[in-house]
Amino acid sequence: MEDTGAAAAASGAPEAKAEDGGRAERPVAKALKVVAAVDASEESLHALSWALDNIVRCHPDAALVVVHAQHAVDHFVYPVAAHGIGIAYAPPLAVESMRKTQEENTRQILARALDMCKERQVDATAAIVEGDAKEAICQAVERMQAGLLVLGSRGLGKIKRAFLGSVSDYLSHHACCPVLVVKPTKGQAK
Repeated sequence: MEDTGAAAAASGAPEAKAEDGGRAERPVAKALKVVAAVDASEESLHALSWALDNIVRCHPDAALVVVHAQHAVDHFVYPVAAHGIGIAYAPPLAVESMRKTQEENTRQILARALDMCKERQVDATAAIVEGDAKEAICQAVERMQAGLLVLGSRGLGKIKRAFLGSVSDYLSHHACCPVLVVKPTKGQAK
């Protein structure tokens, strides 16, 4: 009688295991991790809705993470017209007030996004990243080992995009995973 382990090794096939009834092991498919970036815009919520309906629904084992990037609250502010003043420092009470307002805005944004998920009976987790949205989301996607990043687009024209920058444009070039940019519908386009 021939040894199945030696035959498998000779053929380059995976070795059969006795505990699984003599069947060869199959690689376990990794669940898709979808990261949806949201902010206060309707476009980002439209992108999340689209992802829920068209990606997550088709992949019931997908893990969904809703990410919101918030700027760090600095203890200094940059005056609009410097007039030789340079950097002005904000009093601690003003910084704390800005921090609380930002935390409340973030809480509302994530609550709205998670409610959308709950309405569609999708379990999702929320994550807050701090810093410039472009860099913070890019780093978060890498850290989370995302399989797909979904985000909305405001539909800026070429000139506005050149002056204002585009988070979606940056992430489509720098994220470590595929990026799905959901454009606004014609009714939403500005």
